[in-house]
Amino acid sequence: MRWVTAQVELLSEVTDEVVAAFARLLPQLSRSAAPLDREAIARIAGSQASSVLIARTDGVISGTLTLVMFAIPSGLRAVIEDVVTDDAARGKGVATALTTEAIRIARDAGARTIDLTSRPARVAAGRLYEKLGFEARDTRVYRYALD
Repeated sequence: MRWVTAQVELLSEVTDEVVAAFARLLPQLSRSAAPLDREAIARIAGSQASSVLIARTDGVISGTLTLVMFAIPSGLRAVIEDVVTDDAARGKGVATALTTEAIRIARDAGARTIDLTSRPARVAAGRLYEKLGFEARDTRVYRYALD
């Protein structure tokens, strides 16, 4: 497997290329997520709480990550969400590049910690996060379904 150098950038403009990339990548992350149109992507990217990062390999968008940061009484909270690497680029450093940039952005903003979750079945992702310094926490995650 060839290790590639992914170029990571903050999503600043929602182009046809970006819309097509999300249409290709989102189903690889979640089978139940609704497709995103240009306006939905622009709303997410334009939110003050969200930083949408995209990675390019050989000029093609090969992954994305959303860093969410918001102030709460105990400090600036940072959470990494929806990390997805294109199937064709898995294991080639895309998620590492995205996560490393998200860590830099959160650190520069003043966050003291960054949280993320990953399904237990995503063993490779878990190894990556641990390699980058994330530690598993002894916690319970609760979800309340609003549907």
